[in-house]
Amino acid sequence: MKFTRETSLTRLKETVSNGDPVIGAGAGTGISAKFAERGGVDLLIIYNSGRYRMNGRGSLAGLLPYGDANEIVLEMGHEVIPVVEDTPVLAGVNGTDPFREMDVFIEDLKRRGFSGVQNFPTVGLIDEDSGFRQNLEETGMGYEEEVEMIREASDQGMLTCPYVFNQDQARAMTEAGADMIVSHMGLTTSGDIGAETALDLDEAAKQVQSHHDAAKSVDEDVMVICHGGPIAWPDDAEYILNNTEGVVGFFGASSIERLPTEEAIQEQAREFKEIEF
Repeated sequence: MKFTRETSLTRLKETVSNGDPVIGAGAGTGISAKFAERGGVDLLIIYNSGRYRMNGRGSLAGLLPYGDANEIVLEMGHEVIPVVEDTPVLAGVNGTDPFREMDVFIEDLKRRGFSGVQNFPTVGLIDEDSGFRQNLEETGMGYEEEVEMIREASDQGMLTCPYVFNQDQARAMTEAGADMIVSHMGLTTSGDIGAETALDLDEAAKQVQSHHDAAKSVDEDVMVICHGGPIAWPDDAEYILNNTEGVVGFFGASSIERLPTEEAIQEQAREFKEIEF
């Protein structure tokens, strides 16, 4: 690992004590990671959806059988980790993968320079009341496998920052040793390939607060940040942080690499096309 769990936590807690938000950024490419780091993010996260997203596909492609999610993360690590200078890089781990010995895989992530993990792809994005989700849970490919992955990574001394979707999951992940809970509000809205169905910001703030309170009931030291759904732009994240208590930051994937890329490239191309000669 480039950064021990203790080093990463010390830096994150200093950020919070200084009154600054903890900001994590998804990195689907090396250039995304390089310039997110220059922008001052505290964490970089690599997971398979980053590759699909930066190839113009929706982030939910990461939940479908278009590739080996864990193998893709290893490949992306070769592209991203060498260009990152001083920021912990987390791996999005498919904890339900039945073809991996998770303790061995996590040890391999450490050897390759990853400093922590997150649970992605996650079955948490699949409606708990659906037959498909229930069948996944019944056949050993449910959210509990993701909890156990976080427990293993914590036991191996990695920083752990899992996604949670309800209060029970917030408690379970904290009990498993999570250092930072990421309250997930669903697929990010806005932009060309963003979701159109989402909570409003007020309802998102209530849900984030409930996840925060559940996690803190287990461990007062756990940090809680927010992600996704209607929390797409800096103003949205600021609204959530100002309308919750104890939530200390935001993790953006589409928000930090896809949305600004869409706008910047389109505008740059338009300006070139407006050249007069």
